[in-house]
Amino acid sequence: MPTLNLVLLYVEDPARSSRFYEKLFKKAPVASSPAYVAFKLDNGLTLGLWSTRAPDFVSTGIGNLAEIAFIVKDDAEVDRLYEAWCADGVTIEQPPAFAVFGLSFVALDPDQHRIRVCTPDN
Repeated sequence: MPTLNLVLLYVEDPARSSRFYEKLFKKAPVASSPAYVAFKLDNGLTLGLWSTRAPDFVSTGIGNLAEIAFIVKDDAEVDRLYEAWCADGVTIEQPPAFAVFGLSFVALDPDQHRIRVCTPDN
Protein backbone atom coordinates (compact mmCIF):
# COMPACT_ATOMS: atom_id res chain seq x y z
CA MET A 1 0.00 0.00 0.00
CA PRO A 2 1.34 3.48 -0.84
CA THR A 3 2.31 5.76 2.04
CA LEU A 4 0.36 9.00 2.47
CA ASN A 5 3.11 11.61 2.51
CA LEU A 6 1.64 14.70 0.82
CA VAL A 7 -1.50 16.75 1.42
CA LEU A 8 -2.24 19.48 -1.14
CA LEU A 9 -4.33 22.56 -0.46
CA TYR A 10 -5.44 24.66 -3.42
CA VAL A 11 -4.75 28.32 -2.69
CA GLU A 12 -5.26 31.61 -4.49
CA ASP A 13 -1.99 33.21 -3.36
CA PRO A 14 0.83 30.79 -2.39
CA ALA A 15 2.98 33.60 -0.95
CA ARG A 16 0.16 34.73 1.37
CA SER A 17 -0.61 31.15 2.39
CA SER A 18 3.09 30.45 2.89
CA ARG A 19 3.39 33.36 5.34
CA PHE A 20 0.33 32.05 7.22
CA TYR A 21 1.66 28.49 7.55
CA GLU A 22 5.23 29.62 8.25
CA LYS A 23 3.90 31.56 11.24
CA LEU A 24 1.64 28.66 12.29
CA PHE A 25 4.37 25.99 11.98
CA LYS A 26 7.21 28.28 13.07
CA LYS A 27 9.34 26.98 10.19
CA ALA A 28 10.23 27.94 6.65
CA PRO A 29 9.00 26.00 3.62
CA VAL A 30 11.30 23.40 2.05
CA ALA A 31 10.25 24.39 -1.48
CA SER A 32 8.90 27.64 -2.82
CA SER A 33 7.98 28.98 -6.25
CA PRO A 34 5.35 31.45 -7.45
CA ALA A 35 2.85 28.60 -7.96
CA TYR A 36 3.77 26.09 -5.24
CA VAL A 37 5.06 26.03 -1.66
CA ALA A 38 5.78 22.97 0.48
CA PHE A 39 6.30 22.49 4.21
CA LYS A 40 7.88 19.31 5.59
CA LEU A 41 6.24 18.50 8.92
CA ASP A 42 8.01 16.79 11.80
CA ASN A 43 6.19 13.48 11.20
CA GLY A 44 7.41 13.29 7.59
CA LEU A 45 4.18 14.48 5.95
CA THR A 46 4.48 17.33 3.45
CA LEU A 47 1.84 20.05 3.18
CA GLY A 48 1.78 21.52 -0.33
CA LEU A 49 0.12 24.81 -1.26
CA TRP A 50 -0.70 24.86 -4.98
CA SER A 51 -1.87 27.99 -6.77
CA THR A 52 -5.26 27.76 -8.45
CA ARG A 53 -3.87 30.31 -10.91
CA ALA A 54 -0.93 28.15 -12.02
CA PRO A 55 -1.01 27.37 -15.74
CA ASP A 56 -0.75 23.62 -15.00
CA PHE A 57 -3.52 23.62 -12.36
CA VAL A 58 -6.61 21.67 -13.38
CA SER A 59 -9.48 20.82 -11.05
CA THR A 60 -13.18 20.42 -11.54
CA GLY A 61 -13.82 20.15 -7.81
CA ILE A 62 -15.69 22.81 -5.91
CA GLY A 63 -16.36 23.48 -2.27
CA ASN A 64 -14.32 23.08 0.83
CA LEU A 65 -15.60 19.91 2.45
CA ALA A 66 -12.44 18.66 4.11
CA GLU A 67 -10.10 19.76 6.85
CA ILE A 68 -6.58 19.11 7.97
CA ALA A 69 -6.14 18.17 11.59
CA PHE A 70 -3.35 18.25 14.15
CA ILE A 71 -3.71 15.80 17.00
CA VAL A 72 -2.07 17.09 20.18
CA LYS A 73 -1.33 15.27 23.42
CA ASP A 74 -4.01 16.69 25.73
CA ASP A 75 -6.69 19.31 26.40
CA ALA A 76 -4.11 21.73 27.81
CA GLU A 77 -2.29 21.73 24.45
CA VAL A 78 -5.57 22.37 22.61
CA ASP A 79 -6.16 25.37 24.87
CA ARG A 80 -2.55 26.58 24.53
CA LEU A 81 -2.65 26.49 20.72
CA TYR A 82 -6.07 28.13 20.67
CA GLU A 83 -4.78 31.04 22.76
CA ALA A 84 -1.57 31.32 20.72
CA TRP A 85 -3.37 31.27 17.38
CA CYS A 86 -5.92 33.83 18.57
CA ALA A 87 -3.07 36.07 19.71
CA ASP A 88 -1.49 35.68 16.24
CA GLY A 89 -4.72 36.82 14.59
CA VAL A 90 -5.71 33.43 13.12
CA THR A 91 -9.42 33.32 12.20
CA ILE A 92 -11.28 30.89 14.44
CA GLU A 93 -14.35 29.18 12.98
CA GLN A 94 -15.18 27.11 16.06
CA PRO A 95 -13.82 27.85 19.55
CA PRO A 96 -12.78 24.95 21.79
CA ALA A 97 -15.64 22.52 22.32
CA PHE A 98 -16.05 18.84 23.02
CA ALA A 99 -16.83 16.65 20.00
CA VAL A 100 -17.26 12.90 19.78
CA PHE A 101 -13.45 12.49 19.86
CA GLY A 102 -12.66 15.03 22.57
CA LEU A 103 -11.76 18.70 22.89
CA SER A 104 -11.07 20.52 19.62
CA PHE A 105 -11.22 23.85 17.84
CA VAL A 106 -11.26 24.83 14.17
CA ALA A 107 -9.30 27.66 12.57
CA LEU A 108 -9.35 28.93 8.98
CA ASP A 109 -6.42 29.69 6.70
CA PRO A 110 -6.49 32.58 4.18
CA ASP A 111 -8.36 30.37 1.66
CA GLN A 112 -10.89 29.23 4.27
CA HIS A 113 -9.41 25.72 4.61
CA ARG A 114 -10.44 24.24 7.94
CA ILE A 115 -7.63 23.43 10.40
CA ARG A 116 -8.72 21.33 13.37
CA VAL A 117 -6.69 20.92 16.55
CA CYS A 118 -7.87 18.01 18.69
CA THR A 119 -6.88 15.40 21.23
CA PRO A 120 -6.39 11.75 20.23
CA ASP A 121 -9.33 9.39 19.97
CA ASN A 122 -9.61 7.24 23.07
